[in-house]
Amino acid sequence: MTAYKRILLKLSGEALAGEKKTGFDEATCMEAAAQVKRLVEDGMEIGVVTGGGNFWRGRSSEKIDRTKADQIGMLATVMNCIYVSEIFRSEGISTSIYTPFSCGSMTKLFSKDAVNESLKAHEVVFFAGGTGHPYFSTDTSTVLRAIEIEADVILSGKSIDGVYDSDPAVNPSAKKFDTISMNEVIDQRLGVIDLASAVLCAENHMPMMIFGLNEKNSIYDTAKGITKGTLVTS
Repeated sequence: MTAYKRILLKLSGEALAGEKKTGFDEATCMEAAAQVKRLVEDGMEIGVVTGGGNFWRGRSSEKIDRTKADQIGMLATVMNCIYVSEIFRSEGISTSIYTPFSCGSMTKLFSKDAVNESLKAHEVVFFAGGTGHPYFSTDTSTVLRAIEIEADVILSGKSIDGVYDSDPAVNPSAKKFDTISMNEVIDQRLGVIDLASAVLCAENHMPMMIFGLNEKNSIYDTAKGITKGTLVTS
């Protein structure tokens, strides 16, 4: 497997929180930054989407309107991107943060042309705020942005190290896949990403690598085509 030129890196909120399961784990974020810096130095163009699960999972509460809950989740991803971007900057990486809605001077308003200019300038581009609309997850915004920037692949760093036929936390005998098609993921309802995002991925032939974020050098190795995770083909 060869290395990629342009990638969209998805970092789950839970993985960013490390063992604390909430908030930020600075060591985890620093390790991610160090690996991304090596990839930038190798000439790779990188976009990043962060989840918001280390701060907010509003769907678990029936007391809050779904639209409002999703808006809180969008803002959680903005906080995550600002934090992780600053950690990246502390490692000497140039960054930009784009959102689909105005956040004052904190972020830039998304446009494909502006993002492409940032990527060509060797900036790591953060996509915060999801799609800007309720009822869409960060999975959807990840796939959407990957398609828009014409990424070669989505690298999805999770607290779990790949795709299994059942939940390994519940079933110790769960089988891990080395490779599986997105159509199989959809047909078997494996829950790798939400259904709408999986269909969008399949229809636009966007491959995805699922890997364990907290494994040593996992971002760098996966971007270089060396992984212990699961390749989800398009």
